[in-house]
Order: sequence, then structure tokens, then C-alpha cells
Amino acid sequence: MNRIELAELIRNGENSGIDFKRDGVPADGLAKVAAAFLNLEGGRILIGVEDDGAVSGLTRDRTAAEEWVMQVLRDNVQPPVIPFWETVVWDDAKVVGVVTLPADAPDKPYKVKRGSGAWVTPVRVGTTTRDASREEEARLYMQSGHLQYDRKPVSGSTLDDLDLRRLVDYFRNFRRQACPEAEDHEAWSRLLVNTELMAQDRGRAVPSVAGLLLFGTKPKRFLPHAGISAAAYVGDTKDYAARSRDTMHGPLVSLFPNPGNAAAEPQRLPRTFGEGVIATEAGVIEQALDFVRRHIDVSASVDEGGRRQEQWDYPLEALRETIVNAVAHRDYTIGVMDIELSVFSDRIEVISPGRLPNTVTVEKMRAGYRASRNELIKEVLRDYRYIEATGLGVPRKIIEGMRANNQTEPDLVEEESRFVVRLWKGTAPGVRQNA
Repeated sequence: MNRIELAELIRNGENSGIDFKRDGVPADGLAKVAAAFLNLEGGRILIGVEDDGAVSGLTRDRTAAEEWVMQVLRDNVQPPVIPFWETVVWDDAKVVGVVTLPADAPDKPYKVKRGSGAWVTPVRVGTTTRDASREEEARLYMQSGHLQYDRKPVSGSTLDDLDLRRLVDYFRNFRRQACPEAEDHEAWSRLLVNTELMAQDRGRAVPSVAGLLLFGTKPKRFLPHAGISAAAYVGDTKDYAARSRDTMHGPLVSLFPNPGNAAAEPQRLPRTFGEGVIATEAGVIEQALDFVRRHIDVSASVDEGGRRQEQWDYPLEALRETIVNAVAHRDYTIGVMDIELSVFSDRIEVISPGRLPNTVTVEKMRAGYRASRNELIKEVLRDYRYIEATGLGVPRKIIEGMRANNQTEPDLVEEESRFVVRLWKGTAPGVRQNA
């Protein structure tokens, strides 16, 4: 870093990734900010800069300042961290120390020790640093892969809160696996614990988060955010007087027709919506797809062979992939909101609560990077063929699918606490199209 770059940082002031500290800041104050940056997206601490941006400079020589910083972050942050250290000459009499914390720190959550000896997890919110809530700390564990939230037990729930019909359908027809008789609750509990659709909670087997989301009779009773809120609008902005509103709730997966015997071929899910086996009872995914299909247009033509061809406003495989990704990868620790599905005159938006999982970026998604926040949910949806093993659903089905359908480029946007996918209708004025 040079003086011009440093001056620009100081001029812009403190923010989510920049903090000013005078030399002489208490060790716990430096450690708290450093850990908070590591728990967010990294950042820089400028030592020798006052809160108002005035440069006071280091009060000790550069070597002593570096040794002090390294010692503080080894002794007061857990797990210990070694930052990148550099100094920048401000003028003939002043030098600023710059502590850089990486954006992709792998061992979240980072904790700091309080004077009482307790370890706490700091997080950065704008220009402030505060202790993480229980939910925020859980999300940090998930980002690092230390906690699989979808495997957690849901206290208060029981085997009776799972739809055994769907479970039988899943094990027999999709996994091609024998399963107990419906009345054998003990055997079912063993099977579901072994497949992590149930988990041990104080000596009792109870459904896991994934078990309830996928197969629960009424998941919202225990997980109020387990659903999709959908709305269709007349124009291109949200309006109280929507054309239609609906809430998709219940288990994620559908119940499909019984093939009649255990030796029959497993059920085949449609590769494109509207083709193949029709669900006996639609799950949240199929409910959402049906809502979209009712509010978009389709044109028909006849090809040279006399076959009817349908052209939808949006490729149906892209719609399916977008909705499946939303339910499979959303942050279920955020318990105050459903996934939001909006159909506008010029686009479809699907908003998932929570940021992308740790190490995942929009650029990596476009390239087909494979990572999952809810690994168990993803694996079950893969059994149902909602998700392909290649992990190329985003680049192939969404990006290439939209380009082939109407030459538009979908938007994949990570915001402060949510992830947004926008699929554009090609005939809308002002839509970004491929060159």
C-alpha cells in the first residue's frame, strides 16, 4: 500500500471493513475488531489514525509495533491468527501501521477473550463491533463447515410429525431400499437416525431440521420460516394490489403415485416442469413451480414434423433450478422470513434469506462451483433428481438456459443478508441482453 491508497481509505472513513485505531489501543480492543473482520469479509485496521481520521502515527518503532500486533492476535484471538502487516510513511514524522485480515478466513467463528476470561464472538455491523447473537454465531459455524444446521434436532417434534407416506415413497421408490412397516415406530426411528433425518436430543430420537423440511407434515409448526411467499404483480414493481398471492407450505418434496409393488421401477421426476409423473400431493417446490407457470405466458407452434412446440417466457428448467437452489441452499438459521418469489411483468425474482456459504462467490457459481450450506437437504433432493451430481445447474440450466430462450443474462446478486436471482423476460424494454 502507498500513501495515496492510504489517504483514500482515511478519506472514505470507517466502514464494515476499515477501522481506525490510535497506537496505544488496548490489546482486547485490537483483538475484538480483528476477530469481527475475520467473521465478516476481512478488513484493515489502520493503527496511528484517530477516530476522526486525523493521522497521529505510530508511537513506537515499526519492529516493536509489528511484534506487539502479532503477539496480541496470537494470544487474544481464538483460533490464533497471523495478519498481513505493513507500514506506510505518512510524512517525515508519522508512520501508519496497516493490519490486513483476509476475506476468506477458514476457521469461523473467531473469538476473543474478555477480562472475565470468557470467550465471545464479535461481529462487525457497519462501523460498530458487537457480540454476535446465538443465530449469528450459528451462521458463522455453518460458513466454516463446523456445523451442519440441517442435521440439528428439532426439540419438541416427534416421529408423528413426519409424513410416513412420503418417507416410504422416498426409501422404496427413490433409494430402492427396504423400509419398516408403518406401525413399527422403533424401526423407523433407527432408520431415520442412521440417515440423519432424525437426531438424538437428550436421549430421544426427534426429527432433524432436514427431516422436517423435507418430509414434515407441518414444518411451519416448528420452523415458521419453512416456506415460500409468492406474489404476481401487474407491472414491474411491487404493489399492494397484486394479481395473486400465495404461500407454499408443507414438505419440500412431493408424494408421487405408488407404482404398485416394491419391485417396480423407481419413480422418475420430470426433467422439465410439466413432463413425466404428476405428483399425488405437491410439495413446496412443485407448488412454487405451478404458481409461476400460472402467471407466465406460453406460445405454441408446430415444427416440420407436425409436433407441437411450446415456448415459455422463461425456460422451465431455469425456473426449476432457481427454486430448488433457493430451498436447498438458503440460510435456515434466519428464522423470520420465507423465501420470496415474485413474478413481475418484466422479470421473476427469487430472494433467499442469508448470504452465500463460506468460500462461495457469484463468480464461482457462474463457473459451476460445488458447495452446499445444507448438505443433507441437497443429497435428498439429488435422490429425487431435483439436483444433478455435476453441480452445473447454475451455468447450464439458468445462465445458458436464459441465453438460449430469450438472449437475456440472469442477475445473481449477493446483498447484505440475502441472495437474489433475477430472470428477465426478453421482450421487456431495457432488459440487458447478450451482445
